[in-house]
Amino acid sequence: MFYQHYPDGTTWGPMHWGHAVSKDLVQWEHLPIALYPDSLGYIFSGSAVVDEYNTAGFQKGKEKALVAIYTYHNMEYEKAGRKDRESQGIAYSLDKGRTWTKYAGNPVVKNKGDVDFRDPKVFWHEPTKKWCMTLAVHDHAEIFTSPNLKDWEYASTFGKNAGAHGGVWECPDLSSYIASDGKEKWVLMQNLNPGAPNGGSGVQYFVGDFDGKVFTNDNQPEKTMWFDLGTDNYAGVTWSGLPKNRNIVIGWMSNWDDYAQTVPTKTWRSATTIPRDIKLVKTPEGYRLYQLPVKELKAILETSNVKTEKNVGKVDGKVLHQGTLQHSMELTFELNKSTASEIGFVLSNDLNEKLVVGFDLKNNKCYVDRTNAGKKDFSKVFAAIHKADYAFGDKLTMKVLIDRASMELFVDEGKLVMTEIFFPNKDFDKISLFEKGKGSTLTLSKLIPVKSILK
Repeated sequence: MFYQHYPDGTTWGPMHWGHAVSKDLVQWEHLPIALYPDSLGYIFSGSAVVDEYNTAGFQKGKEKALVAIYTYHNMEYEKAGRKDRESQGIAYSLDKGRTWTKYAGNPVVKNKGDVDFRDPKVFWHEPTKKWCMTLAVHDHAEIFTSPNLKDWEYASTFGKNAGAHGGVWECPDLSSYIASDGKEKWVLMQNLNPGAPNGGSGVQYFVGDFDGKVFTNDNQPEKTMWFDLGTDNYAGVTWSGLPKNRNIVIGWMSNWDDYAQTVPTKTWRSATTIPRDIKLVKTPEGYRLYQLPVKELKAILETSNVKTEKNVGKVDGKVLHQGTLQHSMELTFELNKSTASEIGFVLSNDLNEKLVVGFDLKNNKCYVDRTNAGKKDFSKVFAAIHKADYAFGDKLTMKVLIDRASMELFVDEGKLVMTEIFFPNKDFDKISLFEKGKGSTLTLSKLIPVKSILK
C-alpha cells in the first residue's frame, strides 16, 4: 500500500509516497518512503501496477516490474499562477517496491492547462491489450490509454453532466465487478471535495459499462449514489488484479475540506479505514455497492474473549460493555416496529462525553451524533449530527468497528455504511443501548477485542 505522506510534520507539506506491506491486508509493516519530490514537483496521489507483460521494457531479469503512476504537482508553477502545474509521471521498481527509479522521460502525460489534473488510477484492460488511466480533471474524469505505460492517448471524458458537482472531483477509481446477477459491470468511484451529503469530502459512484475507451453510465441522470454516508471516508483506492473476483478498497479516514488539517492529534494526523470487500448487488432500484470488512480481519479478533448475550429482554439502558474500549463489536437487532420508534447505542465515559448512533425507525434515518463526543473547538462543523436515509426492514443487523478515535458502521451486510472519527478527552469505556418507545428486542450481541494491526 502506498499513501500520501509528509515525513516532516502532521499538516500538509511536500507530498511523498509512504509505503507499507501486508500478507493479509490486516497486519501491516511500515517500509521506507517509496517516492520523494524532485525538480518536477511534489508526488501526489496515483496508483501502482505489475507490468506482467513487460510492456514498458523495465524488466531486466525474472522479477516483474512494479510501475508507479503518480501526479507531479509543481509548486513553482503554482506560485507563478500557471494552470499547467500538474502532470503525470511514472517510476519503476525491480525489487517489490523497495527501491524506485523514476522514468527519464517524465512527465508521460502533460497538462494542457487544467488547474486540477491528477490522481491517475491505472489498470490493464485485457480485451484491448492496453493500459487504461482514469484522471480527475476538475469537474469530470478523463480516460487515457497506452500500450506501454509511457505513451498515453486521450480516449474519452465522463461526468460533466453526471453526479454531484459541489466541489472538485478527485481520486477516480474505475474497476470491473462481477455483480450478484453474474453480469460484469464497471464501477467508477469518484471522490468529491467538498459537496458530500453531510458536508465536506465524500465518495460518489457510478455503475455502467466500459469498452476500453469509454465509460457509459447505466442511468443518467440519476440520484447520486454515495459510497459512505459518514463524514470520514475519502480518496479510497481499490487493489487491482485480485483473485476470485474480489474487489477490495481502503480509504483515508478524515474529511479533507472540513478539518483534516486541524484535528487534535500530535504524533499522527490520519488513519485509514479497515480494508473492505465490496460487492455489486442487483437491487430493485438498480446496482448498488455493499461493503464489509475483509474476511481476513478474523485473524486479529480475540475470539477466545468473546462476550455474547442472547434474547436480551430490556433494551433501554442495557450496558453491553464497561471497561477499556479497544475492540470490535457486532450487534444483531430484531425489532418490533409496532411501538419502538428509535433504537441505538452510545459510547460514553465518566466525563459525560458520548457518541450516539441511532436508528430512527419512524422516519427511516440512521444518524451519528458527535455533538458531545469530546474535543470540538478545532472545527466549527465537527460537532454535528450526521444523517443518512435508510429504509428499515423487520430485522436490523450491524457490524461496528470501534477504535479509540474512530467508528466504522456497517448496516444490514454493508447496505449502509457510515465512517466517523471523534476525539474524547478520556477514552470511551462504556457501551449501552437506548430505545424510544417500546417493543424492540435485542436477540444477539457480541463484543470481540481486536489486536493491533501494526507490527
